Amino acid sequence: MSDIIRRDPRAEWIARNRLHPLHAAMQSAQGGESRWMGPNGVVRKNPHAVGFIGANGVKRIDRSGGQQGTAGGKRSSAPEVVQLPLVIIEQPAFLIAVVPDMVGGRLSSHDRDLLGLARKLAGSDGAVLAVVFGEHKETAFDTAGVDRLLQIEGNEYDGYAPEQRVLALRSANSQFAPRHWLLPDSRTGGGELGRRLAASLGERPATRVWQAEGERCIGRAGAGQQDLHRDLPRLILAAAECAEPVSETRHEARAVELESSVARNLPRIEDLGPVAVDPAQIPMAEAEFILSGGNGVKDWDLFHRAAVALGATEGASRVAVDDGHMPRARQVGATGTWVTARVYLAVGISGAIQHLQGIGSCDKVVAINMDPGCDMIKRADLSVIGDSAAILKALIELAEAHRNGAARDAA
Repeated sequence: MSDIIRRDPRAEWIARNRLHPLHAAMQSAQGGESRWMGPNGVVRKNPHAVGFIGANGVKRIDRSGGQQGTAGGKRSSAPEVVQLPLVIIEQPAFLIAVVPDMVGGRLSSHDRDLLGLARKLAGSDGAVLAVVFGEHKETAFDTAGVDRLLQIEGNEYDGYAPEQRVLALRSANSQFAPRHWLLPDSRTGGGELGRRLAASLGERPATRVWQAEGERCIGRAGAGQQDLHRDLPRLILAAAECAEPVSETRHEARAVELESSVARNLPRIEDLGPVAVDPAQIPMAEAEFILSGGNGVKDWDLFHRAAVALGATEGASRVAVDDGHMPRARQVGATGTWVTARVYLAVGISGAIQHLQGIGSCDKVVAINMDPGCDMIKRADLSVIGDSAAILKALIELAEAHRNGAARDAA
């Protein structure tokens, strides 16, 4: 029998053609290898089959071969964890203090933009100090650009207590003497707290700042129709998207404490706690939790019951609106309403480009769909593959069980 190696032109063509029905089977038959010898004796490599999945779900090509997997030369199917470089500032020349809103105990997108602006103002010589009140659930202060973390705890800071928080910020101001104070100009506490702190320190703050460069800043004025240019003050109330959030470095987030105790303030305002609001009356642009339905929802009565049980504001895709299942005012997307919810639960939505644009500013996206390859599943932070009706029924049961358990504990 001859030892001459014969080429199979048809097999080589199938290996190159990713759209061929036998392409995947050919790759499996070759043991997952993506190399073949060309007509001139040159070994060819299929770049679509070489690489690894990065931390953000993007496929990367590793040309060094160090991340290709096991000693046998085969690629590892496990996603490669990318470790960001750690930045440690032992003796900063100055501090930039940030007081995030921490709605729900976590950093919001507005808070991360604010930390990005603080990181920009700190440069390579300064450090970012984050001041947080009470307990929190955030675990990513390091990747958000925080070098020092001051957590001020106590029952007196719970609920609505701006006067007590101002006293704590004054103590932090005396101890750390930051070059700038940054607070979010928001309706969730940062705007009022920043203005109270400015009055207490005798500072003239810059409000609704959307850009800061060098010693100048630009803020919105004239009902948002004009820009106000001014010198960069010590106290800045920044708007959303004032800067790009930190994404390429990891910082120490070293815990620090106040050296002196904070005086107790006699509250002049009694906090009666949150007031229940009908989620259906909340405009979608302001909703924190949205349950959105699409073409995959077959039982809309069940969908409405799930929204009531979860306490979510209802939304819909364009297809569901066109079919008459939801009013036009509830359409989410570039052709409907742009939403900034902290949690967006998409049920039976495939993920058209216009819809994905409309939910681009949402913090967390949860997708329920039968198709694991749809664009909404790729966009989602958490995906559930299965029948939407069964999953919605399970969510209703869990919500009712949790509510009944809380009622028994209160009794």
